[in-house]
Amino acid sequence: MRQRLIGAALVLGLSIVAASVWFSQKARHEPAIEQPQPAEIVAPIDVEPPAQFASEYYRDVKPILDRRCLVCHACYDAPCQLKLDSPAGLQRGATQDKIYDSTRLMPAPLTRLFIDAQSTAEWRDKGFFAVLNERPGRNGGEQEGAENLQQSLLYRMLLLKQQHPLPEGGLPAGIDVSRERKEFCPRLDNFDEYAEKHPLQGMPFALPALDEEEFGIVKRWLESGAKVAALPPLAADLQKSLTDWERFLNNEDLKSQLMGRYLYEHLFLADLYFDAREPRQFFKLVRSRTPPGQPLDIIASRRPFDDPNVPRVYYRLQVVQASIVAKTHLPYLLDEKRMARWRELFLQASYKLDRLPSYATEVAGNPFVTFAALPVQSRYRFMLDDADYFLTSFVKGPVCRGQIALNVLNDQFWVLFANPDLPANVDAEFLAKESGNLRLPAEIGDQPLGIVHWNSLLWNKYAALQASYLSAKEKFLSEKYGAPHAVNLDLLWNGDGANRSAALTVFRHFDSASVVEGLVGDVPKTAWVIDYPMLERIYYLLVVGFDVYGDASHQLLTRLYMDFLRMEGEANFLAFLPKAKREAERNSWYQGIGAKMRDSVYRNAVVYKHETGVKYRSKNPQREFFDLVRDYLGPALSQRYRLDDIELDVPARTALQKIAKLRGWPVAYLPELIYVRVLIRGAPDQVFTLIHNVDHSNVAVLFLEKARLRPQFDSITLVPGIVGAYPNAFWVVKDSDLPQLAARLAALDGSAAYKRLERDVGVARSSSKFWQHSDWLHNIYREREPIDWGVLDYSRYEK
Repeated sequence: MRQRLIGAALVLGLSIVAASVWFSQKARHEPAIEQPQPAEIVAPIDVEPPAQFASEYYRDVKPILDRRCLVCHACYDAPCQLKLDSPAGLQRGATQDKIYDSTRLMPAPLTRLFIDAQSTAEWRDKGFFAVLNERPGRNGGEQEGAENLQQSLLYRMLLLKQQHPLPEGGLPAGIDVSRERKEFCPRLDNFDEYAEKHPLQGMPFALPALDEEEFGIVKRWLESGAKVAALPPLAADLQKSLTDWERFLNNEDLKSQLMGRYLYEHLFLADLYFDAREPRQFFKLVRSRTPPGQPLDIIASRRPFDDPNVPRVYYRLQVVQASIVAKTHLPYLLDEKRMARWRELFLQASYKLDRLPSYATEVAGNPFVTFAALPVQSRYRFMLDDADYFLTSFVKGPVCRGQIALNVLNDQFWVLFANPDLPANVDAEFLAKESGNLRLPAEIGDQPLGIVHWNSLLWNKYAALQASYLSAKEKFLSEKYGAPHAVNLDLLWNGDGANRSAALTVFRHFDSASVVEGLVGDVPKTAWVIDYPMLERIYYLLVVGFDVYGDASHQLLTRLYMDFLRMEGEANFLAFLPKAKREAERNSWYQGIGAKMRDSVYRNAVVYKHETGVKYRSKNPQREFFDLVRDYLGPALSQRYRLDDIELDVPARTALQKIAKLRGWPVAYLPELIYVRVLIRGAPDQVFTLIHNVDHSNVAVLFLEKARLRPQFDSITLVPGIVGAYPNAFWVVKDSDLPQLAARLAALDGSAAYKRLERDVGVARSSSKFWQHSDWLHNIYREREPIDWGVLDYSRYEK
């Protein structure tokens, strides 16, 4: 009966996904919460050096596009899919088709830049229209300068903003900056009509215009034909590193080929680099039909584990041509130490390999089958070496807008990992035996599921598989290592004394998220302990097997399966707490509407039947546990986000610490993510990130987010530096005014009070100083994080 009811609920849920997403966005982002009274791979045009009066793209134009346009036009959520991060994006142009559509019943056509089309003509066949002048001039020659401007949609959008700048006092009524706003994607043939109806909606949209010098540079470049000089070849040392790495990844022996496949599927999103040289040069690991030394012939599959349909795959390094943006940037170092480590893990390890695994979906979609020959400890160690990268890849990368997937997470939680040196955590025989129970939705491929399959597919299949796996795991531990298996701190990975990935903090910012090193902020409501099977499944669920172009059923199934994994990580953590405290602790996480959804798998979990081996002395075992963890991790615990260590005078530092301790209703009026610039007399300015942690009665269901909000328990995490990629606001305050700011925040009693505060310390979208502050923010970000920094995204910025 319960399964039938749950199945019926899911059928209904799928039919209202779009409405639910809209309402959840409205619920979490209403301006007032009133307190109750109790690549395209297009070769750059090889031209002669530009004339003195002309603008050169890489030298002059690209920096302007990066600073002024890329803050909205990057990734899959770029308006009208117009990506301005590369010449290829400019040449591709725009389209009215949207990638993010939670109601579609069939997968969308793929439109990945640099991958799914190789020429401008192919993009035109896919429905993209030009934003640069593509019409030939007289007698088939080049157009004259005036015609280049008149026929350039990009120029006319920029000119519209120059002619109709935003008023200084704020955004006018009618300019919608919400996530789900209706996008107008004018073409040249209807641009005059668009300009007449929306004179204030030129580019940059809902932001100040380019200044005269910037506009002049871009205008001269467009006027002269928008040509792009060929990039110089790679420097000799970079080319040598590329050659060495491609040789390493493409040896003929079977071990090397299996290693290459495993590395590719785990690093295809990474921005690979060889060292910290400037300017930065990154590479992508791609599959090619051609071996090293020949031009790339990229295999453009929907998912990285899809059949390449070639006798031999070659793993190649492709130069990243696009500008780096923070929301997709996943830097990953390739150096001699890394190569030696991979040799040790995958080539020198003792195991037999007679043949390579197939690419059949039922095999390729299950990493526990595909890579069964690789030692489990090698796989787990590989992921732990850069656990921060892998957790970040769950919430970053090309998805860009992940509200459906991310509302499975609490707004702040801590992550620890199982010890890879304990045989129980890396037992190959057990993992091979349970590989069938560890199957993932990726095995379905891109086949539309259909509403009628939800009950049998999800609850009768994956829920049963998860329950069987957990039961088998407990039986295995009891039979092989004694019953009950002692739960002590030595079950946790200590980062080998130095690896700062041993403890991580995850922040959810509604439809984006961040991962940082260390146990950051106050003790959170929940925590996860992740072992290898869980880590690998999350990665294949949210990264390798997730398709941003997939249909609604694929996206919803991904989110619901993630419920199992979240609860598994939470159950692993609860095992460290006293037995008598576990049920009450878990119940505090799952209250109200939808709370019983957790019982489908975990109600009778065996983990609750055994006492912990950790000895507690206080009445708050959760806080005490993390105090013990801090001592256990020692130097592996990152301290980079401690407020106590910042260089400010005592009153200013005390004020920041007071802000960080705010809880409840005053916090509820704040947006998700605020960057605070502190002006310091006689010293360089500093930047801090104020993170609003929204509390929910539970995160067990996709729908009814408003009904699950508990603003009386909202909290703040305040850290030095920049966290996240999507600021909602930018504040500027003198260090001497921080005590007053702390007092005003503590006294917030409504949206009107917050608007007054925002007016006094915030930088409005329409402010004439907006770009000045934006440039400072990016400069300080780059100065302090030369490898990790990327262009921020302002599409979530408040009015």
